[in-house]
Amino acid sequence: MILQKVNALKGEITVPGDKSISHRAVMFGALAEGTTEITHFLQGADCLSTIGCFRDMGIAIENDPLNNKVMVHGKGLHGLKQASGILNVGNSGTTMRLMSGILSAQTFSTTMTGDDSIQKRPMGRVITPLTMMGADIKSISGNGCAPLEILGRHTPLHGISYHSPVASAQVKSAVLLAGLYGDVPTSVTEPYVSRNHTELMLKMLGADIENQGNTAVIKPEPDLHAEKITVPGDISSAAYFVAAGLIIPGSEILIKNVGINPTRNGIIKVCEMMGADIKIENIRNTDTEAVADILVRHSELTGAEIGGALIPTLIDELPVIAVMACFAKGKTIIKDAAELKVKESNRIDVMVHNLSLMGAKVTATEDGLIIEGGRPLKGAVIDSNLDHRIAMSFAVAALAADDSTEILGAECVNISYPDFYSDLKSLVP
Repeated sequence: MILQKVNALKGEITVPGDKSISHRAVMFGALAEGTTEITHFLQGADCLSTIGCFRDMGIAIENDPLNNKVMVHGKGLHGLKQASGILNVGNSGTTMRLMSGILSAQTFSTTMTGDDSIQKRPMGRVITPLTMMGADIKSISGNGCAPLEILGRHTPLHGISYHSPVASAQVKSAVLLAGLYGDVPTSVTEPYVSRNHTELMLKMLGADIENQGNTAVIKPEPDLHAEKITVPGDISSAAYFVAAGLIIPGSEILIKNVGINPTRNGIIKVCEMMGADIKIENIRNTDTEAVADILVRHSELTGAEIGGALIPTLIDELPVIAVMACFAKGKTIIKDAAELKVKESNRIDVMVHNLSLMGAKVTATEDGLIIEGGRPLKGAVIDSNLDHRIAMSFAVAALAADDSTEILGAECVNISYPDFYSDLKSLVP
């Protein structure tokens, strides 16, 4: 994929459905009684992996890709069946970690694997608490990574009070989902609050779950019932258009129907900290998954310090925030973000390497990045490392950089945003 500098981006766009919510809608719909209707479902490779795994476990799922609509015919908490073979989650860490919680309580045994990237990502963070609950789950290779083997059991899991060392919605969700099958309530306490899509959706489907500060508590064996779920636009996908609109002179972009859940809207807060011309309009659904339209215009940005409790609310957006920081006046410091090292790639190292190729002054730290802004970027050959967030971030950088930029492995955006490049092109006047 070769991209050239553009003079401006203008127009209106609707981004695909939220990846995190799309995953959960399929999973929780499978565990509910009745048919869950999901609209604006994300037809990305990761979410299709989730559909494939639950079909393999006996759940009838109708997918209408043209209309982004999915019907999940749930069979209740105890309706899953043993797959005939190994479950393959592809590149989806969300699928593997959340399903680990569900499968740890089943009467049948399961083996799960994924692609080369998944087989390098840490699964010990869910193996540890699930083992505390009585699950028989192990890394087959003994390195804390996939493939995972989960043996069936015929007694309830043990409810626990787990203090997670990391603020991770995937870890929290795995434990809470296992807690559905516990003997007593289960709680998860995090150092900072991670995204709460699991809690909101399970509550909507009938679970007895509540948040108390940094702690989420769930009671076992609820009667989950099917609902109609409309997936909001993914703020992580919207972030690329937000960044492009801010850094490319003459730009004005309206991004419609974006989820602005407070546990996910850190990108908006960072833009405001950096002095961006960004407006949140038409806010609705504030009692569940809040949705709004986001209007951005080109802005003179200033550097900022990004860390602490803000990080879990924007962990996936940090690569494109680093690109924004290159165009800001002064220094931007990203800290408390060691989690970037264990994503689809080591995003700290990959961002430093690729931004440096484009002429940025950027330094890696143990848990983040330091970016000296205000230096013009130039085109380069960028290796995406088959990481969708990296590919999309450098597509944005390319549109504001001198000369042409080539992105290797650009097709990896199919994981979360198959139409990304065509949507980007639609905004070029």
